[in-house]
Amino acid sequence: MGRAFEYRRAAKEKRWGHMSRIFPKLSRAITMAAKEGGQDPDMNAKLRTAIQNAKAQNMPKDNIDSAIKRAAGKDASEYTEVNYEGKGPHGVLVFVECATDNTTRTVANVKSYFNKVGGGLVPTGSLEFMFSRKAVFEFEKTDKVDIEELELELIDAGLEEIEEEEGMVYASGDYTSFGTLSKALEDKGIDVKKATLKRIPTTPVEFTEEQLEDIEKLLDKIEEDDDVQHVFTNIA
Repeated sequence: MGRAFEYRRAAKEKRWGHMSRIFPKLSRAITMAAKEGGQDPDMNAKLRTAIQNAKAQNMPKDNIDSAIKRAAGKDASEYTEVNYEGKGPHGVLVFVECATDNTTRTVANVKSYFNKVGGGLVPTGSLEFMFSRKAVFEFEKTDKVDIEELELELIDAGLEEIEEEEGMVYASGDYTSFGTLSKALEDKGIDVKKATLKRIPTTPVEFTEEQLEDIEKLLDKIEEDDDVQHVFTNIA
């Protein structure tokens, strides 16, 4: 995937390695999932996935339980999911997914991050066609996992692509197949480390390391915002 990918991944892992940043975002995802589909993980695939992702980041059980319980409170109903799209340094395209209790505050903050680096927000929907939305599952490659066999077994569940990299397996399909793929992997006893809906650039762009440094400054500021849940770019 090249040096640009390695730079991007290393930078992102460094940013998200801080519990003080990631735990509140994971908690909010759990609370919203529980509010939307109920507090029983066995009956709520979205909640089950949110809990799974939290555990993968070593989030304590007490934090997870508290986030689920908050779904019954009045605060949970105030969260709204909103997306913002923009262009940053060197023409990079950025798609920002947020969960907020104050959209006025959130849009003002996100807009300021872009403006400070000479970029700006674009009209909602402008970048939709530049990304394809995919359900992505990550799990460890073990001796019990035969990639070719697994690929054939998951096709009916909506699998589009599966690949192995550095001991990890990445299985993906259209976002509408999230539920069926999740269940199929569970039925096979595969311990999924992370499951998420991602926006994959349809036309990835290569940037130099110097350009990536400028871009990372913007992404740093965006991802530090408590209201921001996910950030996607067209970086190759």
